[in-house]
Amino acid sequence: MNRAELVESVAKLTAQPKSEVSRTLSALIHSVTGALSKGDKVTLVGFGTFERRQRKARTGRNPRTLAPLRIAAAKVPAFRAGKELKDIVNGRAKQPMLAAAKPKAAAAKPAKKAAAKPAKKAAKPAKKAAKKGKKR
Repeated sequence: MNRAELVESVAKLTAQPKSEVSRTLSALIHSVTGALSKGDKVTLVGFGTFERRQRKARTGRNPRTLAPLRIAAAKVPAFRAGKELKDIVNGRAKQPMLAAAKPKAAAAKPAKKAAAKPAKKAAKPAKKAAKKGKKR
């Protein structure tokens, strides 16, 4: 699954526009990246932990010439899966059902009814005024 497919999947599950889901995903990635660059750990309970690890300097080999070369020490991001994620991936547990959000179309219907009610109320005073005019 690539980023576009992930955005589409989350948008479908949450009934939110893809643009909003994309911005949320970008903000999540930005926040995790910022925390890792500072040396903080990001733990999502049940999913896993993102952390920064120190890789030691080592000797490698150039694959073409087989000449030894020095690889510098580096700080690298690492992910350690949580127990719940491991159990689901290994088939020892089922993924919990996610309560799907209601589609936006259902939310738009009450707004239409609310718009129709003021029109009826506006018609009533006109009828009352017409009746008063007839009585005189």
